[in-house]
Amino acid sequence: MASRPNPDAVVQLVDVTVRRGAKTLLGPVDWTVEEDERWAVLGPNGAGKTTLLQIASAALHPTSGQAYVLGEQLGRVDVFELRPRIGFASAALAERIPGGERVGDVVVSAGYSVLGRWREIYSEDDLGRAGDLLGRLGMAGFEQRTYGTLSQGEKARVQIARALMTDPELLLLDEPAAGMDLGGREDLLRRLSRLADDPYAPASVLVTHHVEELPPGISHVLLLRDAQVVAAGLARDVLTADLLSETFGLALDVQRSGGRWFARAR
Repeated sequence: MASRPNPDAVVQLVDVTVRRGAKTLLGPVDWTVEEDERWAVLGPNGAGKTTLLQIASAALHPTSGQAYVLGEQLGRVDVFELRPRIGFASAALAERIPGGERVGDVVVSAGYSVLGRWREIYSEDDLGRAGDLLGRLGMAGFEQRTYGTLSQGEKARVQIARALMTDPELLLLDEPAAGMDLGGREDLLRRLSRLADDPYAPASVLVTHHVEELPPGISHVLLLRDAQVVAAGLARDVLTADLLSETFGLALDVQRSGGRWFARAR
C-alpha cells in the first residue's frame, strides 16, 4: 500500500531501493527534505550518492518503494512537466555543454530545458533574469564569453545560474566544487553560503565527498555508505567523528570553525 506524501516535503523517499540485476545501488532509504532545508549528502565512492540525486531529479525511478518529488509520485507523473521545477547542476551536465556556447545562452536556454540556443525565442525578462543570476554569482559581463574559455570555478557558477534560471522549487548540486583549485573552491563556497542563507532560495541538496566542501548554511546532512543510510538529520548531530568514521571506514577527527567543517585522519 502506497504511503501518503508529506505535504511539506519537496523530496520524500519511502523504503526506496534501486537495483541493477543482483546489485543494490541504493537502499532501502527513507529520507525527507522540507522546503526550508539545505541538505548535504556525503559518502565514499560507490555509496549511492549519484543514484539518490538521480531519483531526486526525477531522472530515475526506484526499483521498489515510493519516491515523491515536489509532491508528485514518480511513476505516476509526467516527469517532463516535473523536471523544469528542479534546478540541477553536475559534472556530467557540464561535459555536455559545447565549449563554443555563449555563457548567456547556456543560462537562458534552461527555460526550454535545452543546452544552447536553437530557435527558441526569449523575452527581455528572460535575458534580464539570466544576466541578473550571472551577476549574483560573480559572472557579470560574461554573457558573450564562450563556455570553453572559463575556469572550472567559473563554469560551476554558470551552471548554478542555469539551475536557478527557471526559479526552481528544488536545487540539486552534484559535487559543484570538483576539480577546482583552492581559490575557486573558496569563492564558490562563499557564494553557495549566501544562497543557503537566502530565505527565498529553494530547498537544496548538495552532494560531495568532502566535509571541507560544505558551505556554511547547510542545515542537514545525510551520510551514505554501501548504498545505505548511516545517519540523517541536523548537521551538528550527524557530522560527528564517530558517524563520519563509520561512513568513510577510517578513524577521523572532526572540527568546526567559522561555520565550516573539517575532518582529518586520527
